[in-house]
Amino acid sequence: MKKEYLLVDGYNIIFAWEDLNKISREQSLEDARDKLVAILSNYQGAKGIELIIVFDAHLVKGNKGSIEQMGKTYIVYTKEAETADNYIERITKDLVKDYTVKVATSDRLEQIIIMGSGAIRVSATELRADVRFTAKKVAKKIEEIKPIKNNMLFDNLDAKTAEWFEKMRQNKK
Repeated sequence: MKKEYLLVDGYNIIFAWEDLNKISREQSLEDARDKLVAILSNYQGAKGIELIIVFDAHLVKGNKGSIEQMGKTYIVYTKEAETADNYIERITKDLVKDYTVKVATSDRLEQIIIMGSGAIRVSATELRADVRFTAKKVAKKIEEIKPIKNNMLFDNLDAKTAEWFEKMRQNKK
């Protein structure tokens, strides 16, 4: 199975997801970006994928662009005169040769272009649904492995190990 990359048009997703859009309006765009990165980093960890989140910075004069790495997440700020769409199209063409590539955007034209390159399109709505589904699966797994009884070693052992410890406690061999 090929390694999978998820490329995300950051601002497109922020403005498509109501909670992040609200944060961008009521707090700041930076807070919305940070929240998106946190959500998608958790998603990335659960899914075991490579994640690249791309933010437009094409209107910033003299901007040379940058790539930051936070854990296993790459955050790209495009250079002057380069949109997130341009960056995503360029990197998609390179990555699809060797990897499965999914691009998250609700920009219809961008979806058509990236599908023509061999990538899989994921709408903002589809990404949101999968992020929520994955978070519920992770929460359920954590709940299943969480100790049910008191936080005592003996209360959380399997039966065979508990029996062995009990014999040791009673000095039986």
